[in-house]
Amino acid sequence: MAGTGKIRTWILIAEQQLYYRFFYSKRDSMAQPKILGLKGALEMRLSQVDDNHIAPLSEFVRRLRVKMGPGAAIPFVDPWDGGVEAEVLFLLEAPGSKARSSGFVSMNNPDETARNFFEVTRDSGIDRKHIVIWNRVPWYIGCYSRIRPAKSADIAKGIESLAELIELLPKLRACVLVGGKAQKALDHVKRVAPHLAVFSCPHPSPMFVNRKPENREILLSKCREVQSFLLGQGHVVGIKQA
Repeated sequence: MAGTGKIRTWILIAEQQLYYRFFYSKRDSMAQPKILGLKGALEMRLSQVDDNHIAPLSEFVRRLRVKMGPGAAIPFVDPWDGGVEAEVLFLLEAPGSKARSSGFVSMNNPDETARNFFEVTRDSGIDRKHIVIWNRVPWYIGCYSRIRPAKSADIAKGIESLAELIELLPKLRACVLVGGKAQKALDHVKRVAPHLAVFSCPHPSPMFVNRKPENREILLSKCREVQSFLLGQGHVVGIKQA
């Protein structure tokens, strides 16, 4: 038993060392993918869900959780993104298992899809304080470790909350439909928010990004279009297909 206790102590020490390395080094604390796999990073993020810029979105998530019942695992919007100051909404299909575990829809989740999204937004020049990330189906679907494809009933129920979210984003100028499943929400987005420019891009999953060397560049070029729009160098009428 004593040996087990020592091992646990060593693990805690190692974790804390990683925590300080990420959060108290001279590097930008937000410029790290996968950090929500660290307990300290996750605790810090949870402590920020009621910060001024994100509080209305956190309350929106809490209302949605009550409406959907205790079985619905609905992650918070990431407070390290733009919150109510966001100008661009990235809309994906549904939270993955790591989002379920962390409790956040975040590019810092400890999975490869989040890492790819983190890297292409960073490399395209998009400032995360200008964006917010959400899902067409806001709750986790599937078993504990494996997401299942969204069914038509999931999509119909999940998309109902999108208009409420958009109303909480007064500075929103554009929506990016990420992946083929999210792109099927085009008509709904145009109906509830006709003022928004609409972009699309491929899903940043390893299945797409790693399939061909040029796929990452395709994804990156789509994000650069969004960045050009943010900088006032481009305008979109309708949808730019992935």
